[in-house]
Amino acid sequence: MVVAGRQKSIAFFIALGAGLISIAIVLYIGWVLLNWRTGILLFLGVILLAFIIAGIVLNTIFLVREIRRNEQHDAFINAVTHELKTPVASIRLYLETLQTRAVDEEKKAEFYRIMLADSERLLGTIEQVLRTGRVGQSSHKPNLARIELRSVIEECAERVRTLHHLSEESLAFRPGPPTVIFADADEVRAAVSNLIDNAVKYSQKPVRVKVETERVDGKFVCVRVQDQGAGLPKMELKRVFKRFYRVPGPIAARVKGTGLGLFIVRSVAKRHGGRAWAESEGPGRGSTFILQLPLAK
Repeated sequence: MVVAGRQKSIAFFIALGAGLISIAIVLYIGWVLLNWRTGILLFLGVILLAFIIAGIVLNTIFLVREIRRNEQHDAFINAVTHELKTPVASIRLYLETLQTRAVDEEKKAEFYRIMLADSERLLGTIEQVLRTGRVGQSSHKPNLARIELRSVIEECAERVRTLHHLSEESLAFRPGPPTVIFADADEVRAAVSNLIDNAVKYSQKPVRVKVETERVDGKFVCVRVQDQGAGLPKMELKRVFKRFYRVPGPIAARVKGTGLGLFIVRSVAKRHGGRAWAESEGPGRGSTFILQLPLAK
């Protein structure tokens, strides 16, 4: 209901802008026909009409953008609320069970394992939100140091395998030659983890994700994360890196998320003098996400 209401609002403002422009043009043409001899007034009228039309167009664009931005904010709040409430409710349920019932040691161990996994999920969501604020601040400088990229990627891949119960065949890492970069280890780890985790979550069964590194022109190293999942239309290849943005459709509804992961990837790349982009041959044909970072001198 809310989405339908906002779509109607967008259509209303577009129609209003088009109607006002049409009325202004009709009035201006009529005014020119009646006053064609007054050249100075004609010139001033042209300038005035241009300003009026520009103002109407800009106002309509601004209103439409604000409505869409509010939609993204609402979707983000709903997603974060779900990501926070679900693990908290799960942890509380198991704690209440342990408090009110006699549970054998095997069950206790299982409960502890589930609560630990839920707490890690909760901390991950909080860290994702906090990191978005940090990487978006120009005053917050990265803590640069020389790091071996291969070890960071191996750590991230192993963490995702454990989280999603995957084998090395399902999530394969093919490292290139030893590569040292001058970067913030925490930020690079967050960017690589988001890329791999996204590839796994949006993959179809069975999961087949490949991670590779490649040097480019002796100045950069590319981390390529390729999946055989849902794929992306060409118009979405740049949008997916926007803050709060999630590709509309049934897959986005099935896969839970905050819409911050790829925004963090792009922000980390920019802060380190690199870039991030996506490649896909279309829906259903998989995607490849590339993180490019400069090599250490």
